[in-house]
Formats: sequence, C-alpha cells, structure tokens
Amino acid sequence: MLIRKLLIANRGEIAVRIIRAAKELGIRTVQVHSAADADSLAVRMADEAVNIGPPSAAKSYLNIPAILQAAASTGADAVHPGYGFLAENADFADAVVAAGMVWVGPSGDAIRVMGDKVAARIAAESAGVPVVPGSDGRIDDLAQARAVALAIGFPVMIKAAAGGGGRGIRIAHDMAEFDRLMPQASAEAKAAFGDGGLYMEKVIERARHIEVQILGDGARAVHFFERECSLQRRRQKVWEEAPSATLPQPMREKLCASAVALAEAVGYRGAGTLEYLYDDATGHFYFIEMNTRIQVEHPVTEMITGVDLVREMLRIAGGAPLRYRQEDISLKGHAIEVRICAEDPARNFQPGPGTIEALTVPGGAGVRFDTMLYQGYTVPPFYDSLLGKLIVWDEDRASAITRMQRALEELHITGLPTTKPLHQLLARDRQVAVADFHTRWLEPWLQENAHRLGTEETTE
Repeated sequence: MLIRKLLIANRGEIAVRIIRAAKELGIRTVQVHSAADADSLAVRMADEAVNIGPPSAAKSYLNIPAILQAAASTGADAVHPGYGFLAENADFADAVVAAGMVWVGPSGDAIRVMGDKVAARIAAESAGVPVVPGSDGRIDDLAQARAVALAIGFPVMIKAAAGGGGRGIRIAHDMAEFDRLMPQASAEAKAAFGDGGLYMEKVIERARHIEVQILGDGARAVHFFERECSLQRRRQKVWEEAPSATLPQPMREKLCASAVALAEAVGYRGAGTLEYLYDDATGHFYFIEMNTRIQVEHPVTEMITGVDLVREMLRIAGGAPLRYRQEDISLKGHAIEVRICAEDPARNFQPGPGTIEALTVPGGAGVRFDTMLYQGYTVPPFYDSLLGKLIVWDEDRASAITRMQRALEELHITGLPTTKPLHQLLARDRQVAVADFHTRWLEPWLQENAHRLGTEETTE
C-alpha cells in the first residue's frame, strides 16, 4: 500500500533523518515524543506531534499501547521504528500490522529469527554461512554453560540471546571468572531486553568488526558493501568507515555474497545489517548476528554508494520491489563517521546533558552532520547521549581522514562537553591512519592517551 502518513516511533537524530526522507517522498509525518522531548527538533519538523508519556522511556518510547493510540488518533498508516527502543521488537511489529498499518521493516517472524542471536546463528549455518565456534543454541543454566565453555576453550564470550548494543556481554578467561560473570550477563540481559537467555562464542583475538548493509523486498536482496566498525569502547562503536581499508577484494566479494544469501534465505524485507568478525591472521570471517533495522552508521554506506537507504526502506514498505540489481550498486571513494556524544572523554566519558549555547555545523564538499541539535536546545538526561554524527566522504581513505580533521575543527558545540576531542586525537593517530586496529584496540589506547583528552568546549 502507498504510505501517506508515517508515525516515527523514535527520537533524536534518527527521527530527524526519517522525517527528512519521508518529506522527500511526499509522506506526511507524525512524531511521538515524551514530555522531555516536547521541544526537540523532530517535533518541530514533523507535520504533527503527539505526547505519549513522561520522560521515562518505559512509559513513553517503549509504551506500545500509547504509540498505537497516537497512530490511530492521527490517522497514520505506517510506523517507522528507527533504531533502538522498539525497533527490533517482533511483538510491536505484529501489533502495528494487526492495527492495519504498514510496519517499515522486516516482518515480526523475520525479527524473531534474525533478531535472536541463537536463531540467527542456526539460520546462518543452514545457509552455509560460517559462524564463530560456540553454543549450539540458547543456554539457560550454569551447568550447561560450563560444559560448553570447556568444549570451546577459553577465553569465551557470554552474550545475550536477545537485543544488541553490547548489552549483556561478558568475556571470561577462566572457569572462576566464568562462574562469576555468567549470572551478571543474564541479569543485565533480563533488565535490558526482558530476556535473560544467553549463548556463548569463542573469543577471536584481534578480530575486526565488519558488517554488510543489505536491502531486501522479501524475495530478493542486494548488498551495499561493508563497513568497518572495529573502533569500539565498551563494545559501543565510536568511529565507523566504509569500505574496510584492509579487506582484500576477493574476501569482500565472498563476505558480501554470504550476507545476501542469508537475507534471501529468510525472505528478508527492508534494511538490515549482518555483522561479522574478520580474523586478519587467518583470513576467515564469521557471522555473529543481524540487526533487523537501520543502523546508526548507515550514512557512510549512503556516501560511498549514493543510495538513500531510509527512502528505500519506505518505498519497499509501501509495496515497491527492489529498484536495484547488484550490478547497479558501485562503491566509490571512502567515508568515515564519528559519533558526537554529550560525554566528557577527560572524565571517563561522564554524560553531560545541558543546553546548547552555540552551534557551528561544518560544511563544504563531502561533509554531512546528522543531528538533533539547534541553538538553545536543552539535551535531556534521560536517553542515549548521542548528539549527532559527523560524516565525511572523499576519494580515498587518507583524504577522508584529512577532511574529517578539517570538519572537526569547524564543528563547535558549546554549553556541554562532547566527544569531539577524542575524534580529533583518533584522526591524527598513526595506527588509525594505516587502519592498524581491532575490536579491543581502543580501550588500551584510551588509557595511554587519557592525559590528552581534555575537552576544548565546556559549559563555561
């Protein structure tokens, strides 16, 4: 069905991003918001806005009845969940469809299969995609978990079966540490996702985090090449780029083809990202999970392919088939994204919400800033600290890093601390310059460079 009015069940920069794409397609927009977000940029930009509850996410952005009521009262005929909150909630997807609306994303059944790490692992194995050695399925008791740990060998990673974003993950190097961390991981998974189920994987030393962007229409899928997301702090991505600077072309083709095969095997519809670990030492890659939604870092893929992924999501959800064949999609240049958060890197990344006193957004060729900010806006303390994403594109990686340095110099946000100083240091780092890093590289680097992370822009 043709989408005429879209409700955005999210907030922040991704809500702004979706509103812009919808407007370009002639779709009217409804922005739901908590009481704390009444003055947000998304609320100002949308055609309509509905207050769905108090600041607590549990009572607003996670409140399914309130969101469905807002859709009904405004006559919305589709819902886009963005990322986070209810984006990978299969019951919410089913409820939207049951209410007679279009869900902008994969079906509830696809979310259940691919959004659950254990089920996704089984689907990958069935499709012939290599997976990291680990448990055959979900683990719910300590005795079973101990046996698996002994079988695959330490170190092992304990992961939440549901959800993502690094929640519920622990790494154990021996059995004593394993016995201590297993209950912690289960408790955190239960609190974050309402499901304390776990599974386990072998830890691959010095692994790179590579992910492949796909679009599917339920019958056919295509990929938009890969992203390198190895620079992580506490398993949260900090700096992302596309393509990977170190992946050999034959491996790129093989990895991306595996992502398409898996997406088609499950009849995937919409935008999705398949995540892999790549072992530089052996040249092997392993599927780890799928994110059944748009990703925070999708802009770098858009920059190297020229495809607006959010608009394509809306077209597909409205019933259109994929507009692209694989041979239509080409890779050009290099793109880098850094996440600008309201955190003070000089004080162990302590969150620092506050009011934006002044804002200077960088511009020029190949520069994009996806944000929710405006001068005078008060960043609330209740949600994720992400303020925006600074994205640059250039003809090659070295030029993109130079352009990022220039764009960071131009970016000024005063009134609260930001992670800008971190990215300025990374953009000048010699190892970053030659892509000599892995998923566990950044945290020791932060310890070594803590004295250099003094913020330039404070609340003073």
